Amino acid sequence: MIPDYKQIYTDILEEKFPEKLLDAAIKLKLETLHSAFDILKFNQLIFGEAEYTVSLNNQKLRSYDQESILRILSYQKRNGLTNLQVSHHFKISRNTIARWKTIFKL
Repeated sequence: MIPDYKQIYTDILEEKFPEKLLDAAIKLKLETLHSAFDILKFNQLIFGEAEYTVSLNNQKLRSYDQESILRILSYQKRNGLTNLQVSHHFKISRNTIARWKTIFKL
C-alpha cells in the first residue's frame, strides 16, 4: 500500500507551518507527490537543508521505488556527475548509487 503523501504533508504543514499552506507553489507541489524523488524535492522546499546530524539519521530510514532510483540515475547521467557528487546532492551513500547502477545495468 502506497502512503498518502498529500495527507501526511498537509497534516505536517497545518501543524507546524500553516503560513506555507498559503503558498501557491507549495500547494501545486503537494498535489504531485507520487514518488520518493518528489518527496526529496518537497522536503527541501518546505524544511530547507537539514542539519548534518539530523539528515544523517533520516537518511538511514529512506527507501526508494524503482521510478525514483531511475530518475536519480538519469539526473546523474544527464548532468555528467560522479557517484560522489550525486550522493552529496541527494544525501545518499555513494555505495548505494554504485549498487543501483549495477542492479539497473547503467
